Amino acid sequence: MSTEEKKIRLEKQAMYNEVQESVSGALYMLLADCTGMSMLETLEFKKELSGADAEMKVVKNRMLTRICDGLDTLTGPTAMICGSGDVVEVAKILRKFSAETEKPAVKGGLLEGAVLSAEDVVALAKLPGKKELQAKLVGTLAAPMTQLVGVMDQKVCSLLYVLNAVRDQKEQAA
Repeated sequence: MSTEEKKIRLEKQAMYNEVQESVSGALYMLLADCTGMSMLETLEFKKELSGADAEMKVVKNRMLTRICDGLDTLTGPTAMICGSGDVVEVAKILRKFSAETEKPAVKGGLLEGAVLSAEDVVALAKLPGKKELQAKLVGTLAAPMTQLVGVMDQKVCSLLYVLNAVRDQKEQAA
C-alpha cells in the first residue's frame, strides 16, 4: 500500500468524522437534491439557512447511508442540512427556495432519529413556526386576564353610574 493511498483514506476518514459529528450533534437533518444549483444559488441558500441556525453540506450518499440508518435510497448529489434550531423554519426556507429556483428538490430527512419522507418535510413546512406558536400561547394565556380586566372595568363603571344617579336624585330633592 503506497503512502498516497493512506493519505486518501485518512482524508476520507476525516470527511466521514466531520459528517458524523454534524449528524450526531443535530436535532434534525433534511436532505435535498442539489443537482443544477449554481454557486450563487448555493451561497444564497446557505446564507438563508445560517439565519435559521442551520448549515448545508454536500455529502456522498454512501457516507450518509453508513452514518444514518434508514437512508438507503439516496441517488444523485445530496445536500445535507443540519441544525439544532427550529426545524419548521428550516423546512419553510427549503420549500420557499425550492419554489423560487426549482432547486433543491426535497429528498427527506431525519428528525430526532425518525426517518422523514419528502412529503413529511413539505408537511413540516406548512406548520406554524416556533415563534408563531409562542405568540399564540401568549395570546391564549393573556386572554382570560384581559377579559377579567374588562369585566372589572364594567363593574366600576356601573358603580359610578349608580353613584351619579344617587347624587343627581339628591341634588334634585334639595
